[in-house]
Amino acid sequence: MVAVPSGRVTLSDRRTQRNWPVEVAPFQMSAFPVTQSWYALITGRRPSSTQGERLPVEGVSWWDAVQFCNALSRREELTPAYDLCVDDETAEWDTSADGYRLPTEAEWEHACRAGTTGARYGQLDEVAWYQGNSDGRIHAVGGRQPNAWGLHDMLGNVWDWCWDVYDAEVYGTYRVLRGGGWADEHWSCRASVRRRSHPTFRIDDVGFRIARSTPLPRP
Repeated sequence: MVAVPSGRVTLSDRRTQRNWPVEVAPFQMSAFPVTQSWYALITGRRPSSTQGERLPVEGVSWWDAVQFCNALSRREELTPAYDLCVDDETAEWDTSADGYRLPTEAEWEHACRAGTTGARYGQLDEVAWYQGNSDGRIHAVGGRQPNAWGLHDMLGNVWDWCWDVYDAEVYGTYRVLRGGGWADEHWSCRASVRRRSHPTFRIDDVGFRIARSTPLPRP
């Protein structure tokens, strides 16, 4: 897990043409997307369409991802971040919990930018697997240069699920995806680009990475 400092990020919504700043508290994020070997260790399942221990797990839904977070938390004797309702596959986030969770959309973009302000934190071919250099396939994590905070594959390879609902007024429960994937054109692999999907859908270019809230210092 990589320590991400506090900061501010400006999010935007293309439909409403609205922009809004978000203050981000310090937190921790996994240096890489969750790999297939890690996912199998915690869940006993290997859902990916292309198999490989160091490949990012894909073909996992948002619901699968929050279940993984809780299972990993219990394995490490941490308090699970999510209260899961199995009947309708929804989750409530206990923000006081010290367990693993999905990053918020603001946390994800702040971590991706790593103090930069442009579309990307480096030259695209150096930092991301995308349509122009992936040879039409997913790649092992860590094969491209990390950003300034030591986070790999924030752009390209697989899209990352985020905690947030995309646009409840229009898309209901659809959740936010960030980062771009191995089959996407260059314009999708930018720090600000948003995609959406239903929380139960499983797609072969969508994975996730995990986060943890940084505990407040003791008085």
